Amino acid sequence: MSWDADVVIAGGGLNGPALALALAQGGFRVIVVDARRASARAEAGFDGRAYALAIASVRLLTAIGVWGTVSDKAQPIMEIRASDGRAGEGASPLFLHFDHAEIEEGPMGHMLEDRFLYAAFLAAIQAAPGITLLSGETVEAQKVGPAGVTVTLASGKVVTAGLLVGCDGRGSGVAARAGIRRVGWGYGQTALVTAIRHERDHMGVAQQFFMPSGPLAILPLKGGHHSSIVWSETDTAAAAIQALPDDRYLDALRPRFGDFLGRIELAGSRFTYPLSLSLAERFVADRLALVGDAAHGVHPIAGQGLNLGLRDVAALAEVLILARRRGEEPGSPAALEEYQRWRRFDATALALGMDAVNRVFSNDNPILRLGRDLGMGLVGALPGLRRGFIRQAAGLTGELPKLLAGKPI
Repeated sequence: MSWDADVVIAGGGLNGPALALALAQGGFRVIVVDARRASARAEAGFDGRAYALAIASVRLLTAIGVWGTVSDKAQPIMEIRASDGRAGEGASPLFLHFDHAEIEEGPMGHMLEDRFLYAAFLAAIQAAPGITLLSGETVEAQKVGPAGVTVTLASGKVVTAGLLVGCDGRGSGVAARAGIRRVGWGYGQTALVTAIRHERDHMGVAQQFFMPSGPLAILPLKGGHHSSIVWSETDTAAAAIQALPDDRYLDALRPRFGDFLGRIELAGSRFTYPLSLSLAERFVADRLALVGDAAHGVHPIAGQGLNLGLRDVAALAEVLILARRRGEEPGSPAALEEYQRWRRFDATALALGMDAVNRVFSNDNPILRLGRDLGMGLVGALPGLRRGFIRQAAGLTGELPKLLAGKPI
């Protein structure tokens, strides 16, 4: 069969373009179908949305030629502090403190705004030979045959390929049409996301404050005086807070935020996201693979969502490129099963681990409160254990695909 492309990727957010670039380096012809128009994404202004990129993710972005165009806009994460407490009462004296000096690789990660990262991806895929971007399009239907997969777009355009990859989020149409079911549950929590400007320099320190209603993450942005916040509250409380005018929104935030960064004010748009766990029962089907949130939607408690997706990208790109070198087609069942074996356990274990942490910390049970404070104090007092946590969060443990080690496939 003569295909229009070797691989069609449904979803042009971040994981889709990353996979396209990695595959193009391996000689694949790729079509990326993006629901949003490229012009709208490219013109996005500051809104405070940002990602915590682990060391391994930065290595992948370097390997596919993206990091060099955004590194000057990224804020290195020099320290991470995690503490437990109640709004207005301050943090427990037992807390976790991770310092980048405890590992040899440098900063534990980088904070990078969404607008910069997507613009870099857009420029890279538009310049890459072998990649075709169809913006303002969605996949409406897919049909698998013995010689490939046929994909019908909302415009009526039909394209053929050896493999269809779903990078189309938690409500993945690609997964649903393939009959892949999902398991999961809601947390009864909503994340309030915005950016703030603060009086004092954050010094590259990321803060995580656990409260009974949910965690508050304060994430440093470039320049020292801006931070992105991800603030989890019960659904009811979050809806009420989001409905407030800016001054009263800040009044609700201040007792939770504290005064360690001096005066604060809003500096970006305000968003809300319902929080839930959503896991695909399978990551692959006939001539189909799922990547990122289409495979696993997790709680943002550790900022690992994008990092998990980029692990999928690195693993899938590696198995497909190596299969091609063995003379196999992109949709080879053996290659897809290898991808699933590599990623499904790791992604599920991490998702359930974050679920457990959220459940343990998002309550005011005095016994659990004592236990978690003592646990954080113990980890903080043991350098070897602390270093292990840092390396895990940085994506430096386990069987790493080559791209996550910064190596070409």
